[in-house]
Amino acid sequence: MYRYLIELSYMGTRFRYFYSTDSGVHALHTAIHVDLQRNDNTPYDVQTITGVLNRTLSKQNLPIRILNTRLVPETFHCRYNALGRTYLYRIAVAKPNLVISNDSKNKNFEAYLPVEELDRCFFVQDPSFDIQRFIEASHLLVGRHDFRTFMSSVREKNARASHPMFTVRGIDEINVKPGKTAAVGSNAELAESLYNYWDIEIKGKSFLYKQVRRMIGCLVAVATNRITEKSLYEMVTIPSKHSWNHRVLLSPAFGLYLSRVHYNVKDMEFLANNSETST
Repeated sequence: MYRYLIELSYMGTRFRYFYSTDSGVHALHTAIHVDLQRNDNTPYDVQTITGVLNRTLSKQNLPIRILNTRLVPETFHCRYNALGRTYLYRIAVAKPNLVISNDSKNKNFEAYLPVEELDRCFFVQDPSFDIQRFIEASHLLVGRHDFRTFMSSVREKNARASHPMFTVRGIDEINVKPGKTAAVGSNAELAESLYNYWDIEIKGKSFLYKQVRRMIGCLVAVATNRITEKSLYEMVTIPSKHSWNHRVLLSPAFGLYLSRVHYNVKDMEFLANNSETST
């Protein structure tokens, strides 16, 4: 029996895969491990595993691509050996010349959206959006905090969730950088003339269910003046479901990408000098 680490990417669908927080979330890099055994007790060729899986996924028309397969020790676990995870959230903020001033229910549908970005990016149609307030508010979330306020109530029924330390998590970094559209050709030119794209990277060891989407929702609420920085501070420092400000809108799942699962390379080393395990 041999254990294999399979690294892959996928685009969110109605199904939940692997490390995604919920349906609709994408992954640029994630991993699973599987145990396989052959009759002659020799390992499979890792490139063959990658090719066979990609061919099968393609035939099934599934939006998943295997990136790499590697042989790892039997003690390796794709979840418990992870040192941390980096999430990416993409937003596009309408420039003033695009924002429609009326209060029509169709306001968001009347604005131009590049078809390549459908279910790939969160478009914010609000002229009051202040990226500087967004960035400064993000500093309140960095560090080790009790994020019980940011946990979905669905998971409160979990017995583990009642432990006082369950919701204590550490946010190592939040970086906000200018992004770019995924559109191509003339669509790309038009999209970038009408929207400012921003990439928000959030790094930590682990996250609660819907924590990242709730964090982004809070930062957008501050940037659009729906809530104040004081309100966000209270949500962080008074951990309780009752502290949640209901003026905050949960950011959509399709803007969220699991960007990277981080491992220690030494944990994946598997008898490199043993010819019997060579692939």
